[in-house]
Amino acid sequence: MALDMNTNIRSLYGVGPSRAAAYARLGIHSTGDLFMHFPARYENRGDIKLLCDCEYSQKSAVLLTVATEPKVTMIKGRLSLLKFKAYDDSGICEMTYFNQNFLKTVFTPAAEFRFYGKVERKSKNYAMSSPAYEPYREDIPLPPLVPVYPLTEGLSQKQIAKDMGTLFTTLDTVNIEDPLPEDIRRGNSLCTLPFALRNIHRPTDYVSLAAAKKRLIFDEFFTFALGLSLTKLHSQETYASPCADTDISELLSLLPYRLTGAQMRTVEDIKRDMSRGVAMSRMVVGDVGCGKTICAAAAIYIAVKNKKQAALMVPTEILAVQHYNDLKELFARLGIRCELLTSSVKRSEKLRIYNSLRAENEAERTQVVIGTQALLSEGVEFFDLGLVVTDEQHRFGVNQRALLSEKGKHSHVLVMSATPIPRSMALALYGDLDLSLIDEMPPGRQRVDTFVVNESYRERLNKFIHAQVSEGGQVYIVCPAVEECEAEAGDLDIADIDEYGNVRKKAPLKTAVEFSEQMAERFSDLRVEYIHGKMKAADKDAVMRRFADGQTDILVSTTVIEVGVNVPNASLMIVENADRFGLSQLHQLRGRVGRGKRKSYCVLVSDSEGENAARRLDIMRSTYDGYAIAERDLEMRGPGDFLKNNENADIRQSGGIRFKLAQLCDDTGLLKTAFSAAEQILGRSHDLADYPALASAVERMFTIDGSVMN
Repeated sequence: MALDMNTNIRSLYGVGPSRAAAYARLGIHSTGDLFMHFPARYENRGDIKLLCDCEYSQKSAVLLTVATEPKVTMIKGRLSLLKFKAYDDSGICEMTYFNQNFLKTVFTPAAEFRFYGKVERKSKNYAMSSPAYEPYREDIPLPPLVPVYPLTEGLSQKQIAKDMGTLFTTLDTVNIEDPLPEDIRRGNSLCTLPFALRNIHRPTDYVSLAAAKKRLIFDEFFTFALGLSLTKLHSQETYASPCADTDISELLSLLPYRLTGAQMRTVEDIKRDMSRGVAMSRMVVGDVGCGKTICAAAAIYIAVKNKKQAALMVPTEILAVQHYNDLKELFARLGIRCELLTSSVKRSEKLRIYNSLRAENEAERTQVVIGTQALLSEGVEFFDLGLVVTDEQHRFGVNQRALLSEKGKHSHVLVMSATPIPRSMALALYGDLDLSLIDEMPPGRQRVDTFVVNESYRERLNKFIHAQVSEGGQVYIVCPAVEECEAEAGDLDIADIDEYGNVRKKAPLKTAVEFSEQMAERFSDLRVEYIHGKMKAADKDAVMRRFADGQTDILVSTTVIEVGVNVPNASLMIVENADRFGLSQLHQLRGRVGRGKRKSYCVLVSDSEGENAARRLDIMRSTYDGYAIAERDLEMRGPGDFLKNNENADIRQSGGIRFKLAQLCDDTGLLKTAFSAAEQILGRSHDLADYPALASAVERMFTIDGSVMN
């Protein structure tokens, strides 16, 4: 049967209903989707070592000859062990496989295999437990890089590799339609799409893999740029009721401080947008503590003055409560009725709030509601929603914002982000939104002293932790990974290969779960907890609430705490493997402390000996301007770091568009050329009518749950 990129995955030989259902959980429904399911990393099996040269903490590839007949031993009833010996010029290795008796006919004496796994010492010999294996023949070279794919329940690496192999043999990759115009491809020195697909899944070497990665990243940026431009054209045509009364002097008179110049510019942008008959679509970007919330309050006040309702949506319940507590008193003094709506609100109270939101009687109507995604619930209806505000906007996708906006016929939209970002990068990523950058901090904000240390300072650092807690402070410790399996030694992450095929070496990752156990043992007299993005939302909220209430002394976390609750008592931020984070990410983390009156500190721990890592961390030690840091980050690491904000949510795409490879980009020029190429194409055909393949690619990227994003 002839296959093309749109063929149903069920048509692939060997894919039945259960495997198709598993693929569907990964968003794979067609053969084209399977092609676009890219490896997360690669096992470097081409670097063959002798047994004696293997590093025992890492996976290694060894070429061994089977020496003895495999023997099967039954233990504990149903458990079986298959054992045999194999050797190379440096020694003998005892091989063990569990519950795989069929391998008895595979490993025949004198046969050669390439094994991949951890080699351990066993008295005078060596041992390997259940390593991956491939028959070796001199005349048939084995692939040096073996892909490792993201999985879901019901799928294994072997199954995906088998199906990918079937796909490559049954689909003529040479004739795959390439939506990228040939002049754009050649002008940017990009490989063909068939070459890119073959070498992202079956790279012949690092250089070919780098070329494939570059082409596929370009495609994502290029398609995204086209979609942004088309989306903005549509949004400029969207009507919203103008808010003619934009006088906020009464609100300003109640504040115990004067707005900064940057805040005033932002408020003027909002007033201008909301006074027109076109829906505001504005994003406010500013450092933690720069005063974005009061700008949002000004927008809400304008909406209410013009007889409209406003909704403020935030990603977590604890943050919703914090915003509600901060704003309810101010709104009450202005005569504005405000409610809090989260999933934990009692059903009777929810029903009361639902009724008040849609009440026709103005005196009974709730004017402002602050909440979580509970605002998206089916029962939430508004009498006249005029403004939608989302805070920590990278935690929400475009579709989630749209769902809330749709509860009002024609609402103004304001989104906020605490991620300082260079203007050039912001225009690229948020070209469908007008931007207000708050680049000025309110007076009196304290500086967080920052230090860069290595492991030799660990004992002094531990004493410093004890000192901070004994004085009443609290401590954050951030690790780059959740669990050990995320940082498998010996595997090669796709992000570690640059555009020239060079491989970057990195130190092993500290993991939140394991490190929290170590900290609990080391500080047995203190209260230690951990939090990470893979936990259930309720569990994360509970952990953060205990930390915010002072019930936890040390919180070990992943970058999930970049956004969220304000803990004025937190006085020390420690970042492990600091060289593994982007500068903007480190700046975000540093912003979690220094929120109260306590003198606060940030300690960046790194054992990296690389010159580039040292230079980057020195920028963090000496620079406190978020925008200056973001500019240096863009210069040194490229745009990819701005596309991934934490382990579960990237800045632009959480809950919406998700880049597959673009977040691994370390070439700023590639982003710029992709957006420039998009402008070139739209100059030829403003609606892509002359480029149907490109139009289809844009529609696929910007379609969520069956509906096209607008």
